[in-house]
Amino acid sequence: MLKRTDYLTKNYGKPDGWRLTAYERIGGYLAARKALDMQPEAVVEEIKKAHIRGRGGAGFDCGVKMSFMPKVSDKPHYLVVNADEGEPGTFKDRTLMEQNPHGLLEGCLVAAYAIRAHCVYIYVRDELHLAKARLSQAIEEATAAGYLGTRPYGRPWRVEVFVHSGAGAYICGEETALLNSLEGRRGQPRIKPPFPAQVGAFGCPTTVNNVETITAVGIALGMGGDAFSQLSALHHFNDGGMRLFGVSGHVKNPGIFECAVGLTLRELIYDLGGGTLGDRPLLGVIPGGSSCPVHRPDEIVNVVGDDRFAPYNGQSILDLPLGVDTIRAVGGMFGTGCAMVLSDAADPVLALHNLMRFYAHESCGQCTPCREGCAWIARILDKIVGGKGSMAELNLIHEIASNITGNTICAFGDGAAMPALSFVSKYREYFEDYVLGRTAPHPRGLHA
Repeated sequence: MLKRTDYLTKNYGKPDGWRLTAYERIGGYLAARKALDMQPEAVVEEIKKAHIRGRGGAGFDCGVKMSFMPKVSDKPHYLVVNADEGEPGTFKDRTLMEQNPHGLLEGCLVAAYAIRAHCVYIYVRDELHLAKARLSQAIEEATAAGYLGTRPYGRPWRVEVFVHSGAGAYICGEETALLNSLEGRRGQPRIKPPFPAQVGAFGCPTTVNNVETITAVGIALGMGGDAFSQLSALHHFNDGGMRLFGVSGHVKNPGIFECAVGLTLRELIYDLGGGTLGDRPLLGVIPGGSSCPVHRPDEIVNVVGDDRFAPYNGQSILDLPLGVDTIRAVGGMFGTGCAMVLSDAADPVLALHNLMRFYAHESCGQCTPCREGCAWIARILDKIVGGKGSMAELNLIHEIASNITGNTICAFGDGAAMPALSFVSKYREYFEDYVLGRTAPHPRGLHA
């Protein structure tokens, strides 16, 4: 259901919309004041009512995650904001940092108080120079105004926020690899348990959340958790509020759009994205960043055993409301909510080849199935695209990807295997054309 909102993006595109004065004009920092007048446990409970599913890709409930933090500890607590937005096809968090940095800082203040943290680190992808500059300026403004620092709003709850620049590795978007990098160590994922809520940054209890997730925390507390949840068409799936939806690829109007949760792929591609370039037929769409399975437009929803899906069964997947659990139920993944659109001008073989070269390069190398498997699939695709692959090698891609799935320390391996499995199974005929010589190598490019 297409329902545009502007809670996150009200100041987008306005002159000096990222400055403190502009944020205060729309009621900025009132939610943080409200939080500091509550008990931390009450703030967590309000966030749980909001049903903010993690906006970074995993979709875990933010309030529940906060509740994992110990209420009593002899160690300091930390809040770490994951702003290492390196997922191909995803570009939403940088817009928040560039155009609504105070919204993120207010969410940091609310979340830090809720989990009893005095120190917040925002770990930003190194290439996002404007985002880092805007955040640093916003921290200076908020501190000077008394919203951050030793006594926010005159209350005795010190909160300091630091911007930390990453070093360019995609794997540092994984929360424990991010923590290792933050500590100055090699950015490799940690074995869990222990989870960050027990042993996180510097060996202390830590909550790690995505930029958009933390920004939504301030909004949810300000309007009330129940009211926030009810904005969503999928609140009965415990998927509440609004979020940023992105669309890129073969669309006329690529960009970021704020809508209530429950938007469909058809609405995102055709109503907001303006339709495909040249009005060409839709070949496929990846719903939320490159690590999600691809979907063909002729896929039909058929979910048994869950009455909530009754209105959608028998319909095109393009008409299924986008949510963490709805897309998961049809064998997909909502991810970051930034869809990548392929018209029939694209070649799915070249698209997968491009993706697997990325994953082979970005694997941290810690787990053998991922390190060897991603590189192996990339080499097979090199041969197939070059017209030298065999049917045996094409069949081997499924076996290799299946052996990666579920056999690695972090979700990177799954994120690399899912597009490989889905592209080869759903566009099998295209791959066979290359192998059997029914088409010349590189018949079509990735662009229209």
